Amino acid sequence: MASLSRALRLAATRPRRSPAQGLGPRALTGGTGPTAEKSVPYQRTLKEAQDPSAATRGPSQPLPSAASVVVIGGGSLGCQTLYHLAKLGVSGALLLERERLTSGTTWHTAGLLWQLRPSDVEVELLAHTRRVVSRDLEEETGLSTGWIQNGGLFIASSRQRLDEYKRLMSLGKAYGVESHVLSPAETKALYPLMNVEDLYGTLYVPHDGTMDPAGTCTTLSRAATARGAQVIENCPVTGIRVRTDDFGVRRVAAVETAHGSIQTPCVVNCAGVWAGAVGRMAGVKVPLVAMHHAYVVTERIEGIQNMPNVRDHDASVYLRLQGDALSVGGYEANPIFWEEVSDKFAFGLFDLDWDVFAQHVKGAINRVPVLEETGIKSTVCGPESFTPDHKPLMGEAPELRGFFLGCGFNSAGMMLGGGCGQELAHWVVHGRPEKDMHSYDIRRFHHSLTDHSRWIRERSHESYAKNYSIVFPHDEPLAGRNMRRDPLHEELLARGCVFQERHGWERPGWFSPQGTAPVLPYDYYGAYGQRAHPDYAYGRLLGDDCTFDFPPHHHVIGKECLACRGAAAVFDMSYFGKFYLVGLDARKAADWLFSADVSRPPGSTVYTCMLNHRGGTESDLTVSRLAPSPQASPLTPAFEGDGYYLAVGGAVAQHNWCHLTTVLQDRRFRCQLVDSSEDLGLISVQGPASRAILQEVLDADLSNEAFPFSTHKLVRAAGHLVRAIRLSFVGELGWELHVPRASCLPVYRAVMTAGAKHGLANAGYRAIDSLSMEKGYRHWHADLRPDDSPLEAGLAFTCKLKSAVPFLGREALEKQRAEGLRRRLVCFTVDEKVPLFGLEAIWRDGQVVGHVRRAGFGFTIDKTLAYGYIRDPSGGPVSRDFVKSGDYALERMGVAYPAQAHLKSPFDPGNRRVKGIY
Repeated sequence: MASLSRALRLAATRPRRSPAQGLGPRALTGGTGPTAEKSVPYQRTLKEAQDPSAATRGPSQPLPSAASVVVIGGGSLGCQTLYHLAKLGVSGALLLERERLTSGTTWHTAGLLWQLRPSDVEVELLAHTRRVVSRDLEEETGLSTGWIQNGGLFIASSRQRLDEYKRLMSLGKAYGVESHVLSPAETKALYPLMNVEDLYGTLYVPHDGTMDPAGTCTTLSRAATARGAQVIENCPVTGIRVRTDDFGVRRVAAVETAHGSIQTPCVVNCAGVWAGAVGRMAGVKVPLVAMHHAYVVTERIEGIQNMPNVRDHDASVYLRLQGDALSVGGYEANPIFWEEVSDKFAFGLFDLDWDVFAQHVKGAINRVPVLEETGIKSTVCGPESFTPDHKPLMGEAPELRGFFLGCGFNSAGMMLGGGCGQELAHWVVHGRPEKDMHSYDIRRFHHSLTDHSRWIRERSHESYAKNYSIVFPHDEPLAGRNMRRDPLHEELLARGCVFQERHGWERPGWFSPQGTAPVLPYDYYGAYGQRAHPDYAYGRLLGDDCTFDFPPHHHVIGKECLACRGAAAVFDMSYFGKFYLVGLDARKAADWLFSADVSRPPGSTVYTCMLNHRGGTESDLTVSRLAPSPQASPLTPAFEGDGYYLAVGGAVAQHNWCHLTTVLQDRRFRCQLVDSSEDLGLISVQGPASRAILQEVLDADLSNEAFPFSTHKLVRAAGHLVRAIRLSFVGELGWELHVPRASCLPVYRAVMTAGAKHGLANAGYRAIDSLSMEKGYRHWHADLRPDDSPLEAGLAFTCKLKSAVPFLGREALEKQRAEGLRRRLVCFTVDEKVPLFGLEAIWRDGQVVGHVRRAGFGFTIDKTLAYGYIRDPSGGPVSRDFVKSGDYALERMGVAYPAQAHLKSPFDPGNRRVKGIY
């Protein structure tokens, strides 16, 4: 068998494809389709599947006429979901697999499990998977999952990479994950075959390991069926039957197969690469692509036994221990797309394209030099599904009630399967998961993007190619940009705006004095014969943010912040979601949906939360009560009954829309939800001079008496009708102008003209983050998540608990208040000017009590700021006295910095400035 070095030389001598051949999959070296036979690590699974009668013998057991839940797909996620549904006591749960368990993608996976990732939720999900495969299943069934705990090593070939690993180590301390940063010499002692000459260090996690996919899925199915679930193999799904209820809501009715139909109100799509096809059966969009993903298995290597698994991110390669050999794989910049996904594919493999794979060989040989002369025992190249942000697709589909997704796991389905299977089961049974799964929730994508083929392809490619890149806090995608642009886009671009992408929108990040920096069409990083953009201004500025230090433009963002505090700043917030809730039952719906009392007179605006039944926060938003209007306009729809105008964060607008819609459907309120997000812009002017500036533009009295805080009016701005709302998200005197799209540019220019003599400056969301953090304002999905309650977050004032009015989540809040808060969100300041970004461990009196959720720099107070939830290590309630009595430090990359805890905002705690008192 050829050695890795010979394979590399052969690939180098092959002719390269010309750019004229374009994008898309390369021709397979051994033909145009999958090969049926390969020497793979899981021989038994493959050989059994090639029984020629398997495809014709029909279902492995008779189909039931009905099921409470039907899980489609018998891979890692399908088996984990079925197992956790059974553990929750669901009777009549059924898994349908078109071939055999693990067929498709799971059977050929590497089965690695790394415990540390740059996400607190993912660390929890991985911990649960590890518990299931290393302990729970064997205790329940007496069967082995093939779990091997040989540890994991992350390789740092640069100082920045080592800093990233130190961040992971700090986060691990908050979750009890043992890890150690090793020097090159210590790494060599642990892994003698490794070349450490070019290393800065490594991160060693001794309890990482691997699992066998066949053993794990077999054991999961055995445990699930022992609890009453059913598994039926050799039963392809051919359709999803849908019914429309009396309120016009589409709901799952049945699953159709070639062998009969099964009545069910709930389907879970765990079909992996084939999830898109299953989605189309139900009219559900599933934004994923299929790609070839490969590894090779070496011949025996003397001395490799019992070594840890290795991830060399900078070389984009992993080395998995395979008995006395290694599996070598990675993520390349030019992956092969599987354009025509075949429904006949089960246990086959593709021929390995060495032109693509060879880039991993050089890094592997550099890291473990003995590989240069080691033979290759087998090649494994199979399909995997990848998503636009390299996160799984989970949750109930917006288009169809009762249709859940559990797919698109980006080759991490085995390691995330246990945690995600548990959360998906909770989602099905209880209407939402236990943990915050927003980053995985299909509702994170705007509906205009989920079937946009170019966007899905570009973003999925970039996410694949950057899978091993350092995760920087202010990174932005270069793919799939300029999908949604507001009316001020070109104007702000000309003024030096550096845009961020959120929910498809291009929103202002900050303003560069260096000139324009437009986002150009995606160049695939020069892959597939594409020409990479030369001298890319936006790319250079984005590169400056690739740091764990303050970026070169730190002072520029500071000037925007100080302009707002000292004079005034204008913020383009047009990407915000803007909804109208109107109709005969709108008031009943508002009372139930919103935690605060929003049934105030027309003209009032209320900051409130929306909760789930567990008291967790699904959203924070502003709700403005409207007066009835017989005639429709972009600023006021025609309606009978009551009406409310909702302004929600643009990055979570789809999540908000789906939550609102679901509650309205479940409660059967007679009202209408109208999305005007594309029809209206939002221009906000904030700062001490905002009243003087806007008084020249608006035809209304802006005095405190005539226009109090938290009120709104229809007024004219430079002759254009707008809705002005006196609000602040930065802690200053200010107004939001909600403007019809066609009027945005003239209104903005009028504001800029009036503000010229007052020092008005453009500012972006990087400034908003800093200013709001100084003021203690919460950001949803940073400080507030679906598993955080308003009481824990210091937002009790948004909850109408003193009234008798029922609202969603009230009972959970009352119970939490009676029992005492077990954790509390705390603001910290650090005197030393050191950058923090989140995930830092929070120490109190020598014990880790939590981790930082959100951090940044406060330019007005000239200090680093951080917010995180803390717990009492004894398990008791976290009182205000407990918070105040501790001695705190925040651990940044292994170094602890003394910190001061605050129960009130460190900036203007008396709220004088929002009242116009300066």
